[in-house]
Amino acid sequence: MSPRLDGTVALVTGASSGIGHATAMELARNGASVALVGRRADRLAQLAADITDAGGRALVVPADITDADAAADAVEKTVEGLGRLDILVNNAGLMLLGPAPGADLGDWRRMIDINLMGLMYCSHAAVPHLVEAAADGPRQVADIVNVGSLAGRSAFAMSAAYCATKFGVGAFSEALRQELARQHVRVSVIEPGSVDTELRDHNPDVIRQQLAAAFGDIDRLQSQDVADTVGYIVTRPRHVAVAELLVRPTEQI
Repeated sequence: MSPRLDGTVALVTGASSGIGHATAMELARNGASVALVGRRADRLAQLAADITDAGGRALVVPADITDADAAADAVEKTVEGLGRLDILVNNAGLMLLGPAPGADLGDWRRMIDINLMGLMYCSHAAVPHLVEAAADGPRQVADIVNVGSLAGRSAFAMSAAYCATKFGVGAFSEALRQELARQHVRVSVIEPGSVDTELRDHNPDVIRQQLAAAFGDIDRLQSQDVADTVGYIVTRPRHVAVAELLVRPTEQI
């Protein structure tokens, strides 16, 4: 089997920035047509233009995946617009940190809705199409790649709710992997350590300062590093499934 993704279609959530943006570009470079899902339509349009200019094919699908109907509609628009679905990358996420006592419960709900429920909604809608792609497609395999976190393996103070969502991502991914394995739909979870993206910018200045102090001047991962990991997972031969992959900066303890 060729490692390239020619003839396949991928859907990437949270594609307007960071890991999602880099992943969409990476999959397009490998030959996939890519549906770009996110809430910032202007950024998605620019990314689609960049992919098209580089010889690829992209579809802009503005959507708020925290709504189950909107998530399902994004999947259907992908299949209608690009003809099929072979790869789902659940990347959209939010990280709001702070002490659990006295926390804003709205922040907790937002993280649950985006990090966990949105991922589950998209997966639920995509599975029938992925099963079909694995049965009838040229690769005879399909993929769900969920972007978790190091915080889904180890719990940290000041991030109780965020960790809870990412532990949930890991549990959901493994259970779904077991259910779909015999149908050749591979389910993988990537757990990045510290990545230099805008994810931490949603926090107050005091939290950002604490994060900067905690990590010091280590050389953080870049979005492309995680995108490379996604590309590696989905280009494995049919009989190889990377169920879980932890990737962190070399200097992160």
